[in-house]
Order: sequence, then structure tokens, then C-alpha cells
Amino acid sequence: MKAPNSRYIYEFQLVVIWCFQPLTFNPNTVQSPPNFKHHVTEQSRLSDRMSRRLTRTYQLYSRTSGKHVQVLANKRVNANGEDGAAHAKLEVETDSFGSRIRIKGVKTGYYICMNKKGKLIGKRKGRGKDCIFTEIVLENNYTALQNAKYEGWYMAFTRKGRPRKASKTKQHQREAHFMKRLPRGHLLSEKRPFDVLPLPVPAHPFNKRTKHSHHQRSGGR
Repeated sequence: MKAPNSRYIYEFQLVVIWCFQPLTFNPNTVQSPPNFKHHVTEQSRLSDRMSRRLTRTYQLYSRTSGKHVQVLANKRVNANGEDGAAHAKLEVETDSFGSRIRIKGVKTGYYICMNKKGKLIGKRKGRGKDCIFTEIVLENNYTALQNAKYEGWYMAFTRKGRPRKASKTKQHQREAHFMKRLPRGHLLSEKRPFDVLPLPVPAHPFNKRTKHSHHQRSGGR
């Protein structure tokens, strides 16, 4: 018998190696997963004109002044409001499904807005982006409020409660840190969350058998 040619043996070995080698995929052909974070970020920048707006009422406690943000009748905004004061009660409404909000003084009806000079002012109509703020929850549990029109500019107040020029503000500064608080006495008019309720009345009245067993357990009294 004629011995097989060495060329055929070599080709056969190549075929065997190719058949049993592990499958590999080209990373360029694999479709990457969708970037939901990018989608949420983009949608959060858009105003929601279709959904019903959610509103909350609370106060904004300034970390520097030790008092609360208030909107006055002369359209001025400061952080000298006392706890529970009428001008310190703020109505906050959502602008998007993200963390963008509008802040309005309950007493005056003026929205807190920011002009091109970085000054806080009150406006009757707050539909512009200059009246929209993005809530940023910080690691120290305080909240920073960045203007939607002027990114990088934050609502901030000095120790005396005066508005600080927004172009000189940073997220890590104490002047730009706030804490949400309910007005004093807000919970007094509401029902207590953990009231002691009476035991429910049994659905079926006692019959003769249950009355007899109850009489025996009570010692015939």
C-alpha cells in the first residue's frame, strides 16, 4: 500500500484543528447594550407639557444664613425667612420626569428665576428655562439647585441671607447648599400616622356554643 502524502496529512491536521478550536467573536460585530443613562439625561432636560404637574409645599433652609429662602412682594429673593413665615412657604412643581423643578412663593405667586447677570429675581410667569432649576442631592444630604438655562450657576446666599452672584458659585460651596423642611405646624392639622385603632367587631355574633366556651374560660363570671 502506498504511504499517504505528507501534504495531505498536513492539510488533514489543519482541518481537525480548525474544527475543534473554540469559537471567537469579533467585538466589532457585537451590538452594545443601550445607554439608558444617556437617555434619562436627555429626557430630563426636556419640559414635560403633557403630564400633570406634581406640586409640593415646603421651605428651603439655607446652610449659610441659618434661615429660609423667601420671595417678597417686591420680587426680591433672600434667605432671611423665619420658620413658618408666610413668605418662606414655597410651592415646588415638577417640570420634567427627572429632577427639574419650578419654585414659586405661595404668598406672592412669584417664581424664583435667574437673569443673565446671575441675579435671583421673582417673575409672575415662570415658563422660561431661567425659572427652572435642577435638584442635585449631595453626599452631605444637602441639595444644590442649578439653573437650567445657565448651567454651572447655582442658587446661593451669603451668611446675611443676600443672594450671591451665580457666576461665582460652585456646587461644593456652603452658600449653594439647602435642606427641604416642612413649615412649622404643618403636621398639626394632619392625622397622626400611627393612631391606635379599636379592635374590629367580629363579623358573626356569638352563638350558644361560643357563649358557653367563653363562660367556661372566664370562670363562670
